[in-house]
Amino acid sequence: MALQESHGLVDESLNGWCRERGLFAHHLAQWRTDFCAVGGIGGSRRESAPGGAGSEAGQSPTAAQLNRKEKALAEAAALLVLQKKYRALFEGEAE
Repeated sequence: MALQESHGLVDESLNGWCRERGLFAHHLAQWRTDFCAVGGIGGSRRESAPGGAGSEAGQSPTAAQLNRKEKALAEAAALLVLQKKYRALFEGEAE
């Protein structure tokens, strides 16, 4: 739902939208990546687990690794966006 609502928003308008909902832009980027990786069907494992079965026992090592990798990917995406904005800012001043 958040991806649909924020589609087409950029820079300050996207950041404002995220602030209103308590989200971060890098979360949206990660969700978009996850959605495209799955092909847009089925949903994530957390959503598809019936009644949260297995959540009381904790995460398996594979799920923990996946979560760690997802967080690292989200951080990398955020850093790339910041790097792009930084370069654009200073290229504009050099001209």
